[in-house]
Amino acid sequence: MMGLKSWLGIIFIGATVWLASCGQSGGTSGKGKPERVVMLNVSYDPTREFYREYNPFFQHYWQKTHGQEADIRLSNGGSGKQSLTVQNGLKADVVTLALASDIDALHHSKSGRQLLSADWQKALPHNSTPYTSTIVFLVRKGNPKQIHDWDDLVKGDVQIITANPKTSGGARWNFLSAWAYAQEKGGDAAAEQFVSELYRRVPVMDAGARGSTITFTRRGLGDVLLVWENEAHLALQENPNQFEIITPSISMLCEPPVAVVSEVAKEKGTEQIAKTYLEMLYSKEAQRMAARHFYRPTDEAVRAEFKTRFPNLKLVGIDETFGGWRKAQARFFNDGGVFDKIYRPQS
Repeated sequence: MMGLKSWLGIIFIGATVWLASCGQSGGTSGKGKPERVVMLNVSYDPTREFYREYNPFFQHYWQKTHGQEADIRLSNGGSGKQSLTVQNGLKADVVTLALASDIDALHHSKSGRQLLSADWQKALPHNSTPYTSTIVFLVRKGNPKQIHDWDDLVKGDVQIITANPKTSGGARWNFLSAWAYAQEKGGDAAAEQFVSELYRRVPVMDAGARGSTITFTRRGLGDVLLVWENEAHLALQENPNQFEIITPSISMLCEPPVAVVSEVAKEKGTEQIAKTYLEMLYSKEAQRMAARHFYRPTDEAVRAEFKTRFPNLKLVGIDETFGGWRKAQARFFNDGGVFDKIYRPQS
């Protein structure tokens, strides 16, 4: 498995390059089908390692079943920023983002163009979510601040590292996990007070989840990192003598969905490969791959195979607790929402 260090030197391909790319390239076979197809997956920060393993697996499958070479390209960044780049013209064939609202935004593109249908989540099982995750804490070895649950984050002089929920899907899951914990204990007023104090302890906000991980693990800032479960395990694998993972009593059931950007795929002639690329995420092989990268499989049989890998905790659903992502986005993260009300950058 390739880790954080392996990807620090990667230069992400700019939107202007992608806009110039086309879906089909190379020569044609005797039957007129192009020998090579190019496809772009625009994803969020912590999926790099998973898709670096999944893409060759899919390329082999596509070559074997369709007799065609598949060039699968990957772009990573903060989920909200990735969604915005697609809205602004980045020609993604598929998006695999951190939360549904970032894909919903492609139906209400700022350009006025509907890049996919409003009911895109019905296209695949589990609301188009092939794997899930949750939010955990990464702390320094020995847990010097004695952080065991959410309440401990706002004690003493604890400093917290989390990304900016305006640009990072993972950061929005962080925010809502903290809110759900405090809300269960004392209602919305208590939740707002708790989350306000939590963000008062955030010294710096990166644009994406991977940036926050680097801030905590490399720059040495903060006492605790609020982080995707899979990202925490990746950091621990790289530096087992420096960090520990703390699983809180309650956290969000994080559901990072996937979708074909149908208007782009239709334009590029990549509808079939894009659809198959996402369908194969539900295969046993891909589900095991996701589990090895510490994503929780949606396939029950595969999840049972890896049950010792994932601690039990109370997982809160976005629909049941917050009325779905559209309502949560409008209430908490749109301009003038709760986050803007409670957060004041440190001077």
